Amino acid sequence: MQDSMIQVQVDVAAPIHVVWDAWTLPEHIVQWNMASDDWHCPRASNEVKVGGRLSATMAARDGSMEFDFGGTYTEVEVGTRLVFVMDDQRRVELDFSTTDRGVTIVERFDSDGQYPVELQQQGWQAILDNFKIHAERISHSEDGSYGTVGC
Repeated sequence: MQDSMIQVQVDVAAPIHVVWDAWTLPEHIVQWNMASDDWHCPRASNEVKVGGRLSATMAARDGSMEFDFGGTYTEVEVGTRLVFVMDDQRRVELDFSTTDRGVTIVERFDSDGQYPVELQQQGWQAILDNFKIHAERISHSEDGSYGTVGC
């Protein structure tokens, strides 16, 4: 880890297989990958393997702005760790640690050098908080239909 990396983290009250699937499966990524309610993620693809690509379209709901967020995986340890290099060459590291209450996710990423660190941290934390809500919701689905895929 570099000293210049920004860190965000969250505790998710869900088992690791639910957390992993919610993080990696495109049908879940489009449900949580936004920093605020006025944005959404209309498209995502994810090939979780070394050399595989992550791609997510981030778009303002009013249609005024859209961009693609993408990268290539350099490390994949299923259920434990993901590392990828974004298309702009910044590094992202994710560590998933099982706890007695669920899973702690620690995400570290290189600053973009353009926006204030606090603003970047707030945006990435907001996305992580949306992820927590989504993963806990599917983990506690009343019909019990959620299965395991990745772990």
